[in-house]
Amino acid sequence: MTTPGLIPPPKETWVALRSYVGQPVTASFIAGGVAGAVSRTVVSPLERLKILFQVQGPGNQSYQGVGPALMKMWREEGWRGFMRGNGTNCIRIVPYSAVQFSSYGIYKKLLLPEGSNDLGTFRRLTAGAMAGITSVVATYPLDIVRTRLSIQSASFASLGRPDTKLPGMFATMKLMYRAEGGMVSLYRGLGPTLAGVAPYVGINFATYEAMRKFMTPEGEQNPSALGKLAAGAISGAVAQSVTYPFDVLRRRFQVNTMSGIGYQYKGLWDAITIIVKAEGPKGLYKGLLPNLLKVAPSIGSSFLSFEIARDLLLGFGGTL
Repeated sequence: MTTPGLIPPPKETWVALRSYVGQPVTASFIAGGVAGAVSRTVVSPLERLKILFQVQGPGNQSYQGVGPALMKMWREEGWRGFMRGNGTNCIRIVPYSAVQFSSYGIYKKLLLPEGSNDLGTFRRLTAGAMAGITSVVATYPLDIVRTRLSIQSASFASLGRPDTKLPGMFATMKLMYRAEGGMVSLYRGLGPTLAGVAPYVGINFATYEAMRKFMTPEGEQNPSALGKLAAGAISGAVAQSVTYPFDVLRRRFQVNTMSGIGYQYKGLWDAITIIVKAEGPKGLYKGLLPNLLKVAPSIGSSFLSFEIARDLLLGFGGTL
């Protein structure tokens, strides 16, 4: 039954659409976006808490401990505090994750040796690193705005103005563009971000595929849903632990010019030197605990939802 006044699309158009959606690259792109949105929403409170810990310097200890910090966030900001910046994060992570998963598939095909079905660990790491770089460059302005929004309403002593109306995503981006140097302001911290993301994504994908194979029962082609979650959790924990200092540096550079924070770094090495002198080596690992706590549900749900969505889309296109 059709709605009066509406003309259904021709059968050829419907077939073409299903065929397009069922293509591996398209399916991976859409499924990657779904995976990103699911994974970030699940762990939004811990994601925001990680950022607050990362930008909190030695002279400001407003947020201490995962449990007390989450309670403080709840008391002062309610459930909105847990979700602060998540809308922007989802807007960022959908294209970011979509580009990352789909480009990883493309790079895998490009790097696959002729006549071989095994990519090998090194090529898998390279494909992941290239996918990470591609996704970061494509979506970085949204990431830096998300960081600003995540800390604007936090009650740091120097920033605590709960009665002040906070700007939204596009207003923040516009303000940064006008007041902080144009397009350069929207890519501040890109260097340390790429330095951290390239190995992180490479290690993440390579470890996931290795753990996925390990979790697959003998005689089966795929592991169970629980096996995929476990493989994602392990791969995320390994990749995050290895590359975490770069994530801290990225956040510090993103708020380098933000009033009230007080960070003034001239470059990557200067930032590392200042952080280690003022906060010790542990300063490069601030926020690691809430970050690791969110790895299992975040990375696990990301890979699982990606595979489910991708298989559904491939099946949708394959039933022509």
